Amino acid sequence: MFDKNGFEKSRRMGTDAGVQTARLYAMRTNDSAGTAGQGTKATGLPETVEVQTSANPQFSVIWLHGLGADGHDFEPVVPMLGLPPGKGVRFVFPHAPVRPVTLNGGMPMRAWYDIASLTASRDQDEAGIAASSALVHALVEREVERGVPVERQVIAGFSQGAAVALHTGLRYPQRLAGIIALSGYLLLTDRLAGEGSAANRDVPIFMAHGVQDPVVAYSYGQQSAQFLQQSGYPVDWRSYPIPHSVSPAELTDVGAFLAGCFS
Repeated sequence: MFDKNGFEKSRRMGTDAGVQTARLYAMRTNDSAGTAGQGTKATGLPETVEVQTSANPQFSVIWLHGLGADGHDFEPVVPMLGLPPGKGVRFVFPHAPVRPVTLNGGMPMRAWYDIASLTASRDQDEAGIAASSALVHALVEREVERGVPVERQVIAGFSQGAAVALHTGLRYPQRLAGIIALSGYLLLTDRLAGEGSAANRDVPIFMAHGVQDPVVAYSYGQQSAQFLQQSGYPVDWRSYPIPHSVSPAELTDVGAFLAGCFS
């Protein structure tokens, strides 16, 4: 949800102990952030936090955080997914660029695109969406260079990150292993028919939303899932009795979905 300053909070599952568990579970945890903004300027790639479940990952998950958070936000969930030990997965948690956000009075914060309001009829920041989609493309391509083909990669996200994950994944020109959108919604929906990639018309999609969500209305996620289903996309839609957050039951279901994508 949003705190008193307007920052979106994922209420991620896990405390400081959970973070330690994630690091112990992983073969390697790497934060490429360094000085804020340095990674993007030096390489053209967003700064990232990475968690690997084995020394030589065969699969990758690129997971985008929500508004005002950063790549560390979902780092602790990796051991909660219950992935089979034989599946070597690299989780890439990028940091969104810092930009002014209209909804929060122009305050600079990490955001994948500007948000003017939380209404269904809001204007959408097409330039920001396109720029963040390009960053995700670059991360997918880097994973290919590191030995993980596109068909073994999943693009995932929470809230604003989920919206970018859907937008990018459905338009990606090569077949992905899957798309995960938690507490999110579709962007530029009326353009999907013309812009959607034929390669990902049957990509597995996991969408979930808390029915008590006070930030991103449950109806936004539900209507987005229904639109995709009616358009012929195979969406696995789930709802949970939670607010703008993730729950242990949801993470278990995400883990099962990932295991299926990587089977």
